[in-house]
Amino acid sequence: MKYLLILLLTLGAYAEELDSNGVLNKSKIVCGNLVYSGTQSSVCFASKFLTRVTTETTIPVLRSFKDVKLSSSDLFETPFCVFSGEGNFTLTKEEKNNMKKYLGEGGFILASPGCSNKKWDSSLRQLFKGLFPENSFKKIPKDHPIFSLVYDVKALNLKSGGTANLEGLFLNDKLVMVYSKEGLNDVKNAKGCCCCGGNEINESQQMNVNILTYALLH
Repeated sequence: MKYLLILLLTLGAYAEELDSNGVLNKSKIVCGNLVYSGTQSSVCFASKFLTRVTTETTIPVLRSFKDVKLSSSDLFETPFCVFSGEGNFTLTKEEKNNMKKYLGEGGFILASPGCSNKKWDSSLRQLFKGLFPENSFKKIPKDHPIFSLVYDVKALNLKSGGTANLEGLFLNDKLVMVYSKEGLNDVKNAKGCCCCGGNEINESQQMNVNILTYALLH
C-alpha cells in the first residue's frame, strides 16, 4: 500500500476535486464507504464528520465518502474506511484476504452496526475471530488519544441512557480499527436513512472526527 506524505505528516491517498469554476484545486484525502458481500454497504453512515475534520484541523479530507468495494484494489488506495450495515453477513474469500491485508499494511477501519444491529455485530465478531485469531478486540481506555485529539470526549453517552465503550483491534500494538456495537453513526445527518431502535452514541460526530484524525496521523 503506497501512501504519500502530506500536510501534518498525514498519510493518505489523493483525489482531485473541482472548484466552483471547474478548476482543479488542491488534492484531498479519500475516505471509503465499504461495499461488501455483493451489494451491502455503509451507505447510511453520515459523512458530516468529514466536513468537521476540514474545519477543525488542517487535514484536507474529501467531504463525502467514496464507495470502495472490499474486493477491489481501490481499497489499498484509501487510507480510511467506514464499515457498517444491518443483518447477518459473510465475506467472500477475496474480501477476507483484502480485509486482512488492508489492516496489516496501514489501512484503518471505523466500524459500527447500523441501528446497533445485533446480527451484524455477531457476524463482524465471527469474521474477525477468523481473520485475526490471536488479536481479539480490546476495550480502548479513556486516556487513549482518540478521546482527546481534537475534541475532549469525557464519556460516550447513549441516547437511551448509560454510557458506551469503544473496542479496538491492535496489530503489533498499533490501533488499526475502532469498533462500537452501539451506534457510532451521527444518524441525524444520515441522509435518506432511518435508525429505528438503535442505541446511538450522542457524541458520535465528535468521536468520529477524533478517530479519523488519529488514523491519518499515526
